[in-house]
Amino acid sequence: MLEIETKSIEEQIKYQEEQLPALLNYLKANSKFYADLFAEHKIDISKIKTLEDLKQIPITTKDDIQKRNDDFICVPKNKIIDYITTSGTLGSPVLFPMTENDLERLAYNECCSFKCADSTSEDTFQLMTTIDKRFMAGLAYFLGIRKLGAGVIRVGGGVPELQWDTIKRINPTTIVTVPSFILKLIEYAKANKIDYKNSSIKKAICIGESLRNKDLTLNTLGQKIVEKWDIKLYSTYASTEMSTAFTECSVGNGGHHLPDLVIVEFLDEKNESVKEGELGEVTITTLGVEGMPLLRFKTGDLCYHYTQACECGRKTMRLGPIIGRKKHMIKYKGTTLFPPALYDILNNIDGVKNYIVEVFTNNIGTDEILIKVGCDVIPANFESTLKEHFQSKLRVTPQLKFEKAEVISKLQFTELSRKPITFVDKRNLE
Repeated sequence: MLEIETKSIEEQIKYQEEQLPALLNYLKANSKFYADLFAEHKIDISKIKTLEDLKQIPITTKDDIQKRNDDFICVPKNKIIDYITTSGTLGSPVLFPMTENDLERLAYNECCSFKCADSTSEDTFQLMTTIDKRFMAGLAYFLGIRKLGAGVIRVGGGVPELQWDTIKRINPTTIVTVPSFILKLIEYAKANKIDYKNSSIKKAICIGESLRNKDLTLNTLGQKIVEKWDIKLYSTYASTEMSTAFTECSVGNGGHHLPDLVIVEFLDEKNESVKEGELGEVTITTLGVEGMPLLRFKTGDLCYHYTQACECGRKTMRLGPIIGRKKHMIKYKGTTLFPPALYDILNNIDGVKNYIVEVFTNNIGTDEILIKVGCDVIPANFESTLKEHFQSKLRVTPQLKFEKAEVISKLQFTELSRKPITFVDKRNLE
């Protein structure tokens, strides 16, 4: 456990405020975007001394980066060691250059995260995520595991047969994967008489999908996994933009903040801070990033946060599960909802193998939802059963279209995809 993680919130803030002058001076000297921002708004950075003072600086958005990507880059090309891009789910992918120091910071971040998830150098990790395609996550896990001193097996995503063959051959203790894939591993094991319950796997570091409800209890997906396989689940949240992860400890009460790597605010639509217990957009200021540091960047991710000390001994702030992305909000028949609410229902229905949620604009200009449901067999009255579940849980019923599970799988994993696609927003394409 890091020393700063056990210090009071006030001491953590003091540390961050000591780092602020260097960050602001670096941005003014090296980032054309932020130099222009300071000049346009007549901001005297020498007067920004506290986290409260940061509010004098306008927020940065994904649109800003999309429009002026090159103006955010702070280093010459000969300092760039690795080129990373975002997945581009809300537009064209954005380039994030990484220097040698940035890669070291990334390794440190992930090492801290794995330690938070009760991992040690005695563990062996099986990576079920891609490390290519300009993807940050797979590289971060690999670097973090190396820094931890543990063993790593780079299998990549998908292919349950290869995953189980690797588990039987090498006996890893931990898998790093999208949690819904764990259900596919279980399904394959059952079909092929693999004694998965007595395998070497003891825990899973879960990425990309939420495992918890707002009250931090396991959601439907998390419950289904632990009911079928007695392994410890650790949920994580991260993004390319922040180069930092929020990872659960054994208590499972939200992802722990690494205050030496990122300053975090939770803002409403008017960019005002929300109170604990109120839904806010995760807004970050990176510390220690050279290639492309960000200042008051709104991630688009909405969640709750918690400040009370954790039973594990850490006193850091914690993030709850991501309720949804701001741009993914759906207004459907008078109800406001986010895709994870739909996923939670679909994950709880036997017979649903996979799915894709599509949102488009109908002929009267309002949001419409079409869910493509993958099923091997469609039981009698299955459509009406599904609609009843949606009506009882959400009070609205989306359109449904049934396909073979293999058809949906091909839609989820396109040639350029780096993680399964479960949400397609066509509203901006109509």
